[in-house]
Amino acid sequence: MLLPHAQTVAQARSYLAALADQASTIDASSAYERVLIELDRIHADECPSADTEGLTEDRAVLLAVATSALEELEQYGIDPLTVELIIAMLDDAYALDGT
Repeated sequence: MLLPHAQTVAQARSYLAALADQASTIDASSAYERVLIELDRIHADECPSADTEGLTEDRAVLLAVATSALEELEQYGIDPLTVELIIAMLDDAYALDGT
């Protein structure tokens, strides 16, 4: 994994982790965690760590940045259908979050 790809994955993971940490319910938090697990799976668990320190607490902003980072993965050879499925999982998690 080259540096730009790693930076994109790290950004996606950080914002997904922040969403999971700030979720309004256990179910929503678990749904965000499943998105993280899927992201790690498609990268064969070779992912940079997530850092949520200093990120905004605005879940709409967190969602927008996470979605954008996930969409960027197509540039690094990740199958577009896989990216769309992960984004759909994220949208489902956000719906559970009640925001």
